[in-house]
Amino acid sequence: MRYPPHILEEIRARLPASDVVGRRVRLKKAGREWRGLSPFNSEKTPSFYVNDQKQAYFCFSSGKNGDVFTFLMETEGLSFPEAVERLAGEAGVTLPTPSADTREMETKRTGAFEVMELAAAYYEDQLKGRLGTSARAYLDRRSLGPEIRARFRLGYATSERYGLRDHLAAKDVDKELMAELGLLVSGDDIAVPFDKFRDRVMFPITDSRGRVIAFGGRAMQADAKAKYMNSPETPLFHKGHVLYNLHGARKAAHDRGTIIAVEGYVDVIAMTMAGHPNAVAGLGTALTEEQLALLWRNADEPILCFDGDGAGQRAAFKALDVALPGLTPGKSLRFAILPEGQDPDDLLRSAGASAIDRVLEGARPLVEVLWSRATETTPIDTPERKAGLAKSLREMVASIRDETVRRFYKDEIEGRLRALSPGGGGSRRNNYEPRNGSASTFQRRPRLGDPPPSPRITTKFNPLFAGSTNSGGTAMFRDREAMIVSSLLAHPELLGIEAEDLAALKLDDPDAQALRSLLLDQAADADQPDVEVLESRLSRAGLKDAAARLASHVRPGDRWTLDPHADRMRLEDALRQAVILHRKSGALNSELRSAERALVEDESEANFAWLCDVKERMAVIAGAEADADVPESDDTAAS
Repeated sequence: MRYPPHILEEIRARLPASDVVGRRVRLKKAGREWRGLSPFNSEKTPSFYVNDQKQAYFCFSSGKNGDVFTFLMETEGLSFPEAVERLAGEAGVTLPTPSADTREMETKRTGAFEVMELAAAYYEDQLKGRLGTSARAYLDRRSLGPEIRARFRLGYATSERYGLRDHLAAKDVDKELMAELGLLVSGDDIAVPFDKFRDRVMFPITDSRGRVIAFGGRAMQADAKAKYMNSPETPLFHKGHVLYNLHGARKAAHDRGTIIAVEGYVDVIAMTMAGHPNAVAGLGTALTEEQLALLWRNADEPILCFDGDGAGQRAAFKALDVALPGLTPGKSLRFAILPEGQDPDDLLRSAGASAIDRVLEGARPLVEVLWSRATETTPIDTPERKAGLAKSLREMVASIRDETVRRFYKDEIEGRLRALSPGGGGSRRNNYEPRNGSASTFQRRPRLGDPPPSPRITTKFNPLFAGSTNSGGTAMFRDREAMIVSSLLAHPELLGIEAEDLAALKLDDPDAQALRSLLLDQAADADQPDVEVLESRLSRAGLKDAAARLASHVRPGDRWTLDPHADRMRLEDALRQAVILHRKSGALNSELRSAERALVEDESEANFAWLCDVKERMAVIAGAEADADVPESDDTAAS
């Protein structure tokens, strides 16, 4: 039977070659490979090597080489289907039942790769063409010149609504397949599917073989609802299983013995420009077990390099939680934290490649980050708090599945805990002292020969508790959505540029929801919606009273937006600002609920600081909106 290539790839991805071969051959680590005596010839000097990155073995004494399937065939006499079936069972991969449907699905999958390649080539051509002028200027400002654009196959999705769709349709690509691959936005409520990516710099996302499977897009407009946008989950793309630039980084990772994981596409490019082509990135989600397995396949101690802000610190801590259970002898992580408020691109442009080198050189072992999180986010100035610290750390150590690693972590953590108690740590205790005169937080005294201090992971406690703020409260949320929807009812000609934002907006008011549906229908049915047609739709739908009720909630300072003769540019700016504030308010309300739940479940300083931070940001939005609602005085208007 012929098995689909992606099934074989998945089996290889789940079973490192050293694990499969190591059951028959005693292997020892030799640099970035494993070495042992040949299973094919009798020898005294090891000439048999296994490389987990390449998922292959090499026997120099016999000349034999291959992958895990070949190894079972060579050493146990299995047929290829038998080897596949055995390893699939071990990897937990379900094999497809041989059928005409299976062959058809594989053919379709091959065709899907071809379509994604056509799309990538189209975006590259658009960046080079007349419509890509502004995108090229943007990339030039960020020092991403022609060489980098070609290396990472950067492209540009124009603002045309049907540009890619029509290009692929001309090549006989079915629109349903385009939608299935995440290239079009479609649905029962969308009459005419349209391009998902518009007016965005495009970053092709490839699989481990370098085939394009998805895209990331960076908005050119500062007020876009999403600065970065990824393809949705598709038959080719599962974002939790993929690392951006893994295909391009593998050789450099092998040569250097390490791999660096950063947070975004431009961060990867910045690291490459700084002399670190062994950089990869997640795709907008916290590091997953599958992504961690990919990192460990390419290096024993990958470096996670996160931005120096609260989000970067939370990402580091989440990665720690994911990694801890899977630690094995020789497999761990190091953490490099950038200066606060900077990402790799910022740091490269402000301080040069040497600054990035210093951050990476200061990468801290996982055990240090584990200890920092526990001691810097929770006061330990009483016996009860120290007991709570000990309990928390012991529970985390207990989650390590490998017995040997767990034992060494237990010894290390118990030693550090003893150092916190007077007279309890012997000479070890003398390596720690209060930081900044506080008896509640300890750090190790520097010793001769220690490396230079590295950036610390800290969670800042914010004493400001902003109180109950709902981005201005329920009334302000309602008034803002009333202004947005009522303004579009008064100016339907703006639907052409606002419809997508309107469709994605969270609306609570039932009248606003009903009127939004009518507006979106109007936008889909007419290239140039006009007031008369809209009035007729309102009457037929029985929504005139709903429109009047909603308009009554528009604040006095915003009522000018309902004037049919309102200045177009001023109106567009006002709507854009209202949409941005509304979207931020909705996101912050969701984050507030998450922070409140986290604090209820774990009353730690980190969760309290998170809650305070969310409330501060909500207060800023409320203050900005309140300032905008203050009517201008005559003197101000005159100036």
